[in-house]
Amino acid sequence: MAKIKKNTRPDFQMGSASIPAGTRRTVHLDVPDLYTHTGLTIPVRVLHGKKDGPTLFLSAAVHGDEINGVEIIRRVLASKRVSAATMNGTLLAVPVVNIFGFLNQSRYLPDRRDLNRLFPGTKSGSLAGRMAHLFVTEIVDRATHGIDLHTAAINRENLPQIRAVLDEEEMVNMASAFGLPVTLNTSIIDGSLRAAAEARNIKVLVYEAGEALRFDEVSIRAGVDGVISVMQEIGMLKRRTSRRKVKETYVAKRTVWVRAPQSGILRTICRLGARVKRGDIMGYLADPLGDNEAEVIASTSGIVIGRTTIPLISEGEALFHIATFEEPDKTVAEVVDETHQMLQPDDDELKPAESPIV
Repeated sequence: MAKIKKNTRPDFQMGSASIPAGTRRTVHLDVPDLYTHTGLTIPVRVLHGKKDGPTLFLSAAVHGDEINGVEIIRRVLASKRVSAATMNGTLLAVPVVNIFGFLNQSRYLPDRRDLNRLFPGTKSGSLAGRMAHLFVTEIVDRATHGIDLHTAAINRENLPQIRAVLDEEEMVNMASAFGLPVTLNTSIIDGSLRAAAEARNIKVLVYEAGEALRFDEVSIRAGVDGVISVMQEIGMLKRRTSRRKVKETYVAKRTVWVRAPQSGILRTICRLGARVKRGDIMGYLADPLGDNEAEVIASTSGIVIGRTTIPLISEGEALFHIATFEEPDKTVAEVVDETHQMLQPDDDELKPAESPIV
C-alpha cells in the first residue's frame, strides 16, 4: 500500500488564526473602533500554498479613495490560476488598508493624516501611525515581495504605469514582468509604504493607474494581468504563455509637470498616453467669457502619463505630467496605444473572465 505523503509545510500564523498549507482563510486585523464604539477590522485574505516559496502582499486603498486596486485584488483572488492548492509560497491580499478613508471616500484618515507618509508608524502614536504600524508588523514583516496598488489623486488620472527603484536585477525583472510600456525609476519618499519595505529589504512595486473614486476597466485589467505575471516571475505560479504581450517596457529618464500659466477654465486637447513635442499646444485657459486666453505649452517632448480631470484651474496648478525616454517618443507611444487596445473589454483575443465594468 502506497504511503500518503504528508504536507510538511507549517501553518501560516497571523494573529490567533492558523492557516494550513494548501488553504485560504480571511483574517481580520483589529483597528481602533469608530467613535460610535462600532468595531472595525481590516480584512486580509491569506492563501497559504502547499509548497514553499515567496510571500507576496497585495495592498490597495492605502489612500481610501483609490479604489481601482480594490477591484484588482478581488479579480486576482477570483482567478482560477491563483489557488492555494497549487500555488508556491503565500499570498497576503489586503484590498482595503485605509478602512477609515474608504468608508468616508477620502484619501486621508480621520486625523487628516496621509497614511502613506507615516510608515512604519508607531504602536502608541496617532491613529495614522498606529494603522501604519499594524500593517507593517502584520503584513510587511511577513513578506518577501509586495505590490502596492494606487490611482492618481482626486481630480487627476494616471496612465497605467509601474514605479520602482530599479537598482537591482530582481526589481528590474519584476517591473518588466508586470507588462506595461511605461516604468518610472522613482526615488523613495520618506514615510511611504515603499520606504518601510525597502528598509526591510522587501521588493515592492507600485502600480499607478486611473483616478480616485472611479473604476477604469482598462486600468483594472492591466493590474490583474500584471499581478499574476509578477507572481509567475517570482516563482509563485507556473509560467504560462499570455496572449497579452507587450513589445517592450520603457523606463522614463525623467518626468516633468506642465503647470498653468494663468488661472482660468481649461480646454484640454491632449489625451492621456499621447505623444507630445516641446512647444506643442496641450490645452487652452480662458475666463468664462472666453477672454484672456492663454495656451498651455508642452515644456518637453515625451508621453503624457498623467493629467488633471477638472477644468477649473488656478495659476500654477499641475496640468499634464510628461515622461521622457531614451527611446524615440513615437515608439513608446505606439506601444502604449497597442497595450491600451489589447486591454479593451471587446478585444476578441483577450476575453475577460467576467463581464467588464463599463
